[in-house]
Amino acid sequence: MSFGHRDFSGPGGSFDSSTPDWGAMADRTAARNRRRKLLLIGGGAAATAIVGTIVALGVVNGGNAEGRQQGLPAPETLPSEPQQPEPSFSEVSPPPPPDPRDFISDADKDTAPLTATTLFPDTRMTMASRAYGKGATDSVTNCASAASGRLAPALTENGCDQVIRATYERDGVAVTVGVAVFGTEAQAAKAKEDASGNIRSLPGDGVPVFCRATACRLTANSIGRYAYFTVAGYTSGKDVTTADTRARQAGKDVADYTFNSIVNRGEAQAAKAATAQAG
Repeated sequence: MSFGHRDFSGPGGSFDSSTPDWGAMADRTAARNRRRKLLLIGGGAAATAIVGTIVALGVVNGGNAEGRQQGLPAPETLPSEPQQPEPSFSEVSPPPPPDPRDFISDADKDTAPLTATTLFPDTRMTMASRAYGKGATDSVTNCASAASGRLAPALTENGCDQVIRATYERDGVAVTVGVAVFGTEAQAAKAKEDASGNIRSLPGDGVPVFCRATACRLTANSIGRYAYFTVAGYTSGKDVTTADTRARQAGKDVADYTFNSIVNRGEAQAAKAATAQAG
């Protein structure tokens, strides 16, 4: 028996039935299998990527906790600020600066030259707006010769070494200051306390005799090993009264100038000693 082409005809139309095309069917089957394989491969890759992402996220987000649980070292804790070395200071304090008063209170330290020129260097003295011209000066080791009979014992009995005098004059008023020099501050202070009478006025260099037989204004003071005394009066020979202001002001001005001169002497010697210490 053989199979051949068969035709069926009928009132509803016609149906053509022929032998199947086995080659085409095989090709379609192979194509479906390839698509299914590709889908499986693609799905597996996507799943792998998802798993990898989850694992990666797990490492990032939970690395510290998991790492510690698994014995991994934790990050090192660093100080918030770098350690700075502590400053070091010397325990040796510098010596205090020399005190100027030490130099004018003790003859062993007060060694700068001492003369009428060093003590009274200015040819004119000005205090405030009042200017005085300098007259005669002198220096004697016989302290009693420069003092009145009542003042002399206070100088000699307390160990006076010398008296340096200078006279200043302004508008008919003259002032002599006498600086009595002692070995110690205590001697000078005692001489001031014992003082009575006056330093002898020193005329000369344009200043006439004054305060020899007339009433004059007197002062007495001391600083360090120096006691200083002033006598102020009129070159005309007029007496100074208790109400007088000109002689009193002149005596005060010369006394203040003398005080400053002695202080400057101490400061100069202290500054020299400080320079020697620094060197």
